[in-house]
Amino acid sequence: MFLKMRVSFFYLLIAGLFVFSSCSEYQKVLKESDIKAKYELAEKFYNDGDYKRAQRLFEQIAPRYVGKPQGERVMFFFADTYYKNKDFYLSGYQFERFVKSYPSSDKIQEASFLGAKSYYMLSPKYSLDQTDTNKALSKLQTFINTYPESEFFEEANTMARELTSKKEKKQIEIAKQFNKLGQFNFPILVSAITALDNFVSDNPGSIYREEALYYKIEATTNLAMNSTDTKKQERLEEAQDSYNTLIRYFPETKYKKKADNLQEKIQKELSRFSESK
Repeated sequence: MFLKMRVSFFYLLIAGLFVFSSCSEYQKVLKESDIKAKYELAEKFYNDGDYKRAQRLFEQIAPRYVGKPQGERVMFFFADTYYKNKDFYLSGYQFERFVKSYPSSDKIQEASFLGAKSYYMLSPKYSLDQTDTNKALSKLQTFINTYPESEFFEEANTMARELTSKKEKKQIEIAKQFNKLGQFNFPILVSAITALDNFVSDNPGSIYREEALYYKIEATTNLAMNSTDTKKQERLEEAQDSYNTLIRYFPETKYKKKADNLQEKIQKELSRFSESK
């Protein structure tokens, strides 16, 4: 037991000395003006997975390597240290710079992909502003169109689908909110119907299409029921068309029971108009 403790202490001592030596070397090279020494140590840290110290050194030397043979390598590693350190704003920016500076690089596909993925990582939840989501989608779509044979193609496609669904979720939730508010302020139902129509036409393959079609029945029915007689029949017929559309595309819809209840109200009111005629 005592021997094991001595061996463990010995290894801890060696490790501590190594770390101390590494830190001392880093601090020394950091303050020097020797670019070659900085480059070699930066690459060593990068290969060892010490991306924070590698980034600091690459940051110092990157401007000095512009136009030199090693410039491409330095710029890629520099951008990648930001990505590895999860500083996605700066990794996205640095990979964009790399792509513009070295369009013929062997690393161009990887840099384009990681630049797009950086913005993907910045994409917030659906309820927040989607500026970064839009930028990520644009970058991913450019990558997908440009490099259909890339090893990163499938992952890029998966991320693009996820971001598209997130944007669709935001759109459908806004339309549903209009519908909810319209229960107390009926003119808002017109905005709800417009938003739902736009969603369906703009996103024909959306996973939220069924939901949008159902909520259009709700909105058109509520609007019709609270309309004056001069407009009611026309709006009831629009509500009936909304019901028919849902059932045509989704005959086994999960909203069937609620849709059928609304359909009964529509038919009852339409029958009243027929009888009065």
